[in-house]
Amino acid sequence: MEASGQVAVVTGGNGGIGLGIAKGLARAGFNVAIWARNETKSVEAVTELERAAPDSRFLALKCDVSDPNSVDAAMEETVRHLGRIDACVANAGIPGSKPFLELTPEDWHHVIGVNLDGTFFTLQTVARHMVAHGAGGALLAVSSTSAIHGAPYNAHYAATKAGILGLTRSAAVALARYGIRVNALLPGWTTTELASEGYENERIREVTISRTPVRRWGHPDDFADIAVMLCDKAQTFHTGDSIVVDGGYTIF
Repeated sequence: MEASGQVAVVTGGNGGIGLGIAKGLARAGFNVAIWARNETKSVEAVTELERAAPDSRFLALKCDVSDPNSVDAAMEETVRHLGRIDACVANAGIPGSKPFLELTPEDWHHVIGVNLDGTFFTLQTVARHMVAHGAGGALLAVSSTSAIHGAPYNAHYAATKAGILGLTRSAAVALARYGIRVNALLPGWTTTELASEGYENERIREVTISRTPVRRWGHPDDFADIAVMLCDKAQTFHTGDSIVVDGGYTIF
């Protein structure tokens, strides 16, 4: 695709899958705004993006997606600097690892607040801008294969990722009349900083790889091309979908 001049937001785009997606969007010609909490990592990510796509423009903004006021502020700054938003990838999220019977209300609400509430705040805020702008757009929510298989040590995390699928379908129906498409991406086991504890555990690594037909964990760059396709404004008939990219883990 050719997206020169289009603008994309990637929440949590300063590392892991988010950065992999941001690189793909940048190489496709998007100007990219990264919304994330860690300002130092965001500056480093922008440096990487500038190397990958020197002709695109980039913006790093501090944003806590669990706070709607922070999301609104990031939205305003993005539009002020880059003019508009054509695509948004709601990727920001935090992990959770605790046995189901030991989860506390604080554990539950903390993960829900970032992963599910944050996705909702992001998508709604950007959608309102797209509706006002009148040119349609694409929204992509990053879920997880934890949404569709049992995760006994990640019930709160899995619940947020399953919730994102329902949110995606509802938003797709609500926003179709405005030319806004909404889809979800479900990554499988991926070598990121957030998943490093699992990858470094030899037993977990061996079991998950043995159950993955392609016999490896994913890499953040594995999600770049599919995200670019889902953000392509030319894909006007593809909405409400949930695409699994996991090397075959969930079908084997």
